[in-house]
Formats: sequence, structure tokens, C-alpha cells
Amino acid sequence: MTATERRPKRQQRTAAKGRHPTGKARPDGRGPSRPAGRRTPVFLVLFVAVVSLVLLGVVMVLSASAAISISESDSAWSLFRRQLVWVAVGFVALLITMRVDYHRWRILAVPSVVGSVLLLLLVQVPGLGITANGATRWLSVGPLSFQPSEAAKLALILFIADLLARPSRPMDNTRITFRPVAVVTALMVGLLALQPHLGAILVIASIAFAMMFLAGAPLLHLTGLALGGGVTAAVMVMSTAWRRARFLAFRDPWADPAGVGYQPLQSLHAITVGGLSGVGLGGSRAKWGFLPYAHTDFIFAIVAEELGLIGAASVILAFVIIAVAGFVAALRAPDRFGMLLAVGITTWTVGQALFNLGAVMSLLPVMGVTLPFLSFGGSSLVVMMAAMGVLLNVARQGR
Repeated sequence: MTATERRPKRQQRTAAKGRHPTGKARPDGRGPSRPAGRRTPVFLVLFVAVVSLVLLGVVMVLSASAAISISESDSAWSLFRRQLVWVAVGFVALLITMRVDYHRWRILAVPSVVGSVLLLLLVQVPGLGITANGATRWLSVGPLSFQPSEAAKLALILFIADLLARPSRPMDNTRITFRPVAVVTALMVGLLALQPHLGAILVIASIAFAMMFLAGAPLLHLTGLALGGGVTAAVMVMSTAWRRARFLAFRDPWADPAGVGYQPLQSLHAITVGGLSGVGLGGSRAKWGFLPYAHTDFIFAIVAEELGLIGAASVILAFVIIAVAGFVAALRAPDRFGMLLAVGITTWTVGQALFNLGAVMSLLPVMGVTLPFLSFGGSSLVVMMAAMGVLLNVARQGR
């Protein structure tokens, strides 16, 4: 019996079709015909949860943005059309990163951090940075604008995962592990403080802390990093009276119902009106000028108002599923680099969702972060979907 005859029938069929059974590069150098790994249960659960949230987000953006679209362009569809474009681009990014072996992204670890820092610096250049609502967070390139902070989150994850996964850099040598991560994180935090963007600072700090903690960094050093981040956030909040008032409004929004407490109160009112089953898709009243930023940071309030407790609980459950599946993918990752990538991306997604949901329900201060996959906006959606593709690739190759 020849070696070919001894192969399992499935491998013989794939070989006959010219494909490598493991999905790795073919001997002729033309590359794989499919990604390595298999569609594990974790992969399928993650994929379904993400796609479900994105599709729900398309529907809710159409509903929540109708009023502001009419006021800005005399068409209820203008913002929705833009969101559809970003969703299409996001799906392309997800499908590409999902099929590319996640190890290939290591080469971009340092260049992506350098590029992100340069973009964060360009935000402060007059004429390039766009200022809105007292914050300069966007870069303008022709008719397009984007937030460099979103790309910086993914770049930091790649950098930390690559650095801490190297065998030549043991975690007990903090000079070549903890210190470089702390310096890069502090640099990004400092540039975000100039915008200012407290929400992005907290998300980035959470990512760095979670990845270093699970990589085995000393607790004493992590405590110092957490204290430093806390002091930075406190200085940002307390430095100006309006920022301090807005940050603390969640404790008692009724203290200033026509001022800083107005948005939290309108959000809570929309959630309460929804009841168990909601007022019906498209039936929200809050979106008609009562709740500011209903289609972006506060879209969850519209979900709760129109779809009720059932719809709101479904959204929360989807993020819980992503959290569990993401950390299971990290535990089953084939190597340390994959584990750290999965931890960073999962922490980013779930942490940002927690900050947003907490603000909408007045459990946390309003920090200006979007709800992943649901809120209107291109930068956050496209970059996060690309990151989820990387996570899906890790899950696909899991043990």
C-alpha cells in the first residue's frame, strides 16, 4: 500500500483538489485555499453573537437617527446610508482578518504603534484635527473623518501580545517586559488626555492591565500602573468645573435636571417607558430631540425603549456570550501570542460595552464611548470588526 493510499479519505480528497489538508501553504507557493484550523463551537458562537449585534445595530441606527437625519439633510435615510457603507466595509475587514493566520499580524506590532502615536499627534495639528463638543478627537481626510484612538487600541493589543509572547522576554524581567508596555501605554494615555478622551483612556488602561495581569506581570507593578491611571483620570476630571460636574452627574442627575443631569434623565426615562416588550420598533419618542446622541453613545436607551426589557437583555446577553467565548478562546489558543491577542480583544470589546451601558443606565459617568457593533460611527465599527476577525481566527485554531 502506498503512502497516498494510507491517508484518510478526507485528506485524499483535499489533496486531489490541490488543497493542503491543514490549510497551510501549498508546495507550489500559491498559498492556502482556506484558513488554518476548523470551525470550533467557540468560533461559531462568537461569529453568531457579533453578526447578530451588527445587524441589530443597522436596524436601530435607522430608527434612532431618523430625526437628526431629517434635521440635517431633509432625508430620514442619510445617516443610515452612511452606516450601511461602514457595515459593509466592516464585514469585509472581518472576513479578511478571520481568514488570515493571526501570527502574520506580529510583523505589524511595532509599526502599528508608531503609526497610531503619529496619528494621535496629528489630531492636535490645527486644520487636521476636528473639534466637536469641546473635544478634538477626529482627523479629517477629504470628506472622511476618523478617530485615531480606535486604531490605537488594536495597535496596543498587537504590541503587548507580541512583546510578552517572546520567549526571550520572561515576565520576571520587568525591565524588558513591563516597562516597555507601561511606557507605550502612558504615551497613548497622555496623547488622549490632550483631546481629551477619558473613555478611550479607561479602555486602553483596561486592555493593558488585563493583558499584563494574565501574562504574569508582578502585582506590585500592576498596582502602581493602576494608581497612576487613576490619578491621571482624576486630574482630567477635576481640572475643569464643567467636566467635574458632568462626570459626577450620574450620582444625582436630579440635582441639575436642565443641565448636566438632562441626558442621564432622558436616557433613564426612555428605558423606563420601554417596559417589558417596548413601544415598538420605530416608536421611540426620545430620539425626536429629547435624548442627545440617541444614535451614537445612547443607542442602548433607544433599544430598551423600542424593544423593551427583552431586547435590552438580549443585547447584554450577547456581550456576556462574547466575553465568555472570548476568554475560552484565549484559554484554548495554540500559543501565548494567540492567548494574549484574545484577552486583549475581548477586554476591549466587553470593557467598552460596560462603560457605555453603565453610562446609559446612569450607573457610571458619561465618558463618550460608543456601544460596540450597535452605535453609529465608522471608525469604531470597522476597527472593532477587524479585531473580532482576528479573535475569530484564534478561536478557529484553538485546541
